[in-house]
Parts: sequence; C-alpha cells; structure tokens
Amino acid sequence: MSSSDPQAPVSVKSVALGVCGGIAAYKAVEVLRGLQRAGCNVRVAMTKRACEFVQPLTFRALSGSHVIVDDYAPDNPDPIAHITFSQSVDLLVVAPATANIIAKFANGVADDFLSSTYLACTAPVLIAPAMNTTMWEHPATQRNLRQLRADGVYFVEPDAGEMACGTIGPGRLSEPERIVSAALDILAGSDRPKDLAGERFLITVGATREEIDPVRFISNRSSGKMGFALAEAAVKRGAAVTVVAGMTTVDPPTGVRVVKALSADEMLKAVASEAGKASVFIGAAAIADYRPAQRAEQKIKKSNESITLTLERTPDVLSQVAASRANGMLVVGFAAETENVLENAKEKLHSKKLDAIVANDVSHEDSGFDTATNKIAIITSKDSVELPLMSKAEAADRILDAIVRIRQGS
Repeated sequence: MSSSDPQAPVSVKSVALGVCGGIAAYKAVEVLRGLQRAGCNVRVAMTKRACEFVQPLTFRALSGSHVIVDDYAPDNPDPIAHITFSQSVDLLVVAPATANIIAKFANGVADDFLSSTYLACTAPVLIAPAMNTTMWEHPATQRNLRQLRADGVYFVEPDAGEMACGTIGPGRLSEPERIVSAALDILAGSDRPKDLAGERFLITVGATREEIDPVRFISNRSSGKMGFALAEAAVKRGAAVTVVAGMTTVDPPTGVRVVKALSADEMLKAVASEAGKASVFIGAAAIADYRPAQRAEQKIKKSNESITLTLERTPDVLSQVAASRANGMLVVGFAAETENVLENAKEKLHSKKLDAIVANDVSHEDSGFDTATNKIAIITSKDSVELPLMSKAEAADRILDAIVRIRQGS
C-alpha cells in the first residue's frame, strides 16, 4: 500500500492544525477528523478571524485539547504556547491558509499566535491555500508562494471551481482528503525506506510549444502536475532528481534541479545533455507530435478566410533515449490516450522498447491533464496493473514502486 494512502498505517504522530479566517474554515473540521482516523494526535490553533466562521468549541470537542487563538488569553494554560506548541509536533498544517497568513509567513511577520508558531516551528509545514481567484493570481501572492517554496514549505494546490463570491477559477480549498493524504505522505517520509537512494532520475515535465509565428504556437493542456509529483516522490525516497520542464502551471517541488526547455527540439537537446548522468528516465512531458514546417518570421495577418499550415513531425525524445540508453538505464514512458487505452499503450511499450509505460485516459474530467487526480495503468513486459482513481502524489508512488520492482528483477 502506498505510504500516501490515507488508510496506510503510520506511527502515532503529533500534528498542529492552523485554521485561518475564510468561508472554507469549516472544511478544517474534516481535515482534523481525517488526521485522527489515521492515528494522529491533533492540536488546533485558530486566527481570530477564523473564529467568525467556526467556533473554537467545535475543534476543542473533536480534538480533546485546548484550542489556542491568543497566547495572551487568560484561559491559555501555556504562557509560551507558540514555542511549546510548535516544537512538540511532527507537522504543522495550515488549512485554509489565507493570502494574509501566507504573506505573513513569507515575510517573517509574527503578530498573532499562528504566525508566531510558524516562525518557531522546527517541523515540516504544509499549507493549503484558499482565497479569491484574483487574490491567488496576484503577483504579490505568487511572489510569497515562491518564497515559501524556497524556504521548504509544502503546498496542496487549491482547486479550480466556483467560489463563495461567485468567481470561477483557481483558489478554492482543496478537498480535505487530499490535504490529509499530503500530510500523511510528509509524516511517512521519515519512516519511508530510501529505496531509491543512489538512483539519478531524469524526468521530462509539462507541455512544449511549437511556434507558428512570433505570437502563436501549437501546444497542449499538460500542466506538469504528474511529472512534478513523480519528482517530489523520488526525492523523498532518496533519489537525485533533474527535471527538464516545458510549460507548466505549477511550480517545481523543492530539492529538484530544473532545466527549462520550451520546444521539442530544446527538450531533446536538454535530455541528451543530461541523460548520460541518469539511471532512470521518465518521459512524463506531453511533447507536441507535430510542429509547423515553416515558422513565419512576422505575425500572420487575418487577411484570408482560412489558412493552411503544413506540419512536420517533431523529434521522438522517448524513442531516442530508449535507443541510446547505456549503463542499465531504465526508461519509462507515458501514454495519454482517449480510446483503446491499454492496447495503444502496450503497442507503444514494445515499439519504443521501454521498461514500463504509464497509461491514462485523458478524456475523463477527473483524470489526465491539469487535474489533481489520475487513473492510471502501469504496464511492463511482465504484467499490467490498472489502478483506481487517486491523487497524483499517490500515483507517483505507485509508479516508483514499479520502478523499484523492475530494478530488483521482480
């Protein structure tokens, strides 16, 4: 069973749950319950604004512990709670995290109990943001997120959808089960065997762009989420990871070396430069299959009712890596299909001479490109395993499990 499975057994861990003021605060109750079901001891801290949405009594009744809002409050049993609270836990989870608390964390502001707790915390920190789409996309928020990622903070990216304010877009708090799964994955990290220690992973991620003219291009919907999930999971399991990244909608995880490559040609060049140092190659990028045979030097004017583009094949990066591999490198591909998924993936496995291929049906809304979840099949020359819908973090660990089995010859 994957270590990121919410039902996977973990040793008893202590978790601090920070709750901020926003309509999504009620979902923190389900995060608390999910962590408790996994065997965690949970203590809760709330901002004053969070208390406007959910009363501390709710969390006190469920956690069995005093809920801290203000460490200067007369009923607070611990006069230095932000120190003892933060340094006696295995993980700090903040869900929901508002734009305000993210800004405080990123800039070292400690003007309330939760922000003081963050600065005093010696445990890993997991943040699940929730805010209006415009606030989420604002340059200041994105700058603060980059700073926190550089500081080693983990994130559960917000979902896209309709907000309480009526806005539609990214910013909605991710589902509680995903937050719990991410928390358990971090908690399990210290207990997880480093079964990929010594391996050097090279992973392609995201979409490529093939230019038509200076303003237009051919591309696809790949976000890079699956590739980055693989990179993050491999690092946690002891591997050194280099990512060749095309266009992505999410930031890379910490501990990963990133090489940018925007076109198929650039990706091939970057992969060729890095492949000699890799022991495992995973082609998770959605590289455009075709590109314009000629790129227009100037913007094509809208002068005719229709135009004809002549396309030519782009280089097959995966095939070239498989054909030129050396020193026992394992090569794993992806097959994003909309029909005859297993049959097409198996044909690709054999024709490209891969060690394994990951197939997924991208025609479903909850699986494939730019989703939080994936439903995959892992196919090798020995067997084919179809997996149920799961988070991309869970799917990443299942793929890595398969790589370990191949390396062991089982």
